[in-house]
Amino acid sequence: MFTSERGTPFTTAGFACMIERVGVEADFGFKAHPHMLRHACGYALANKGHDTRALQAYLGHRNIQHTVRYTELSPARFKDFRRN
Repeated sequence: MFTSERGTPFTTAGFACMIERVGVEADFGFKAHPHMLRHACGYALANKGHDTRALQAYLGHRNIQHTVRYTELSPARFKDFRRN
């Protein structure tokens, strides 16, 4: 999916270095790592209102508790709730 400056596929270590370098350039204030992209994807999909079971399958989680963390913090979960 990603290629290096030489036109070859990134190694795992090379991709991790690129993400870390981008984090430094963005002045995040913490060390960025590739797994953060997975978390960002999970949170983004949860915020768009995707079903928790669909997220579980997409992210490849065996245990639903690993997926629930993305929906627990999603403000969109309560968007259509009404008080009776």
